[in-house]
Amino acid sequence: MADQQAADPVFQIQRVYLKDLSLEQPNSPAILLEQTQPTVDIQLGVEAQNVAEGIFEIVVSATVQTKIEDRTVFLVEAKQAGIFEIRNLPEDQMGPVVGIACPQIVYPYLRGNVADVIQRAGFPPVHLAEINFQAMYEQQQAQAAGQTPANAQ
Repeated sequence: MADQQAADPVFQIQRVYLKDLSLEQPNSPAILLEQTQPTVDIQLGVEAQNVAEGIFEIVVSATVQTKIEDRTVFLVEAKQAGIFEIRNLPEDQMGPVVGIACPQIVYPYLRGNVADVIQRAGFPPVHLAEINFQAMYEQQQAQAAGQTPANAQ
């Protein structure tokens, strides 16, 4: 009976936290008087690190840069992290859990923090779009294997 329980799968959130956050407005205040609509560029990333036996840190990062022509209006870089306990999962399930399930849990916190800091800086909030982490994971796996995803051919 004890052996049965020892092998039960474990998936628990230990903590979700803001790991890094920066805001820059290098051309303020002059650029704030511009009437031109800025362009917005958003880059997202996911990193996973095994920090101890059965303990993983998952970091979802976002870089939001708005520009008017070649001048930056604001730049926000944020990293939202989560610590997860993941044990006794079949090896073929570890990748999807770490690459899909964990980022889906962490991402809403990142979205909220990015929108909040942009609004506190005096700008309308930028709401990051919902992300299909399964598609992102499958694309990363295909790139790692040196091929294109099936739906992209």
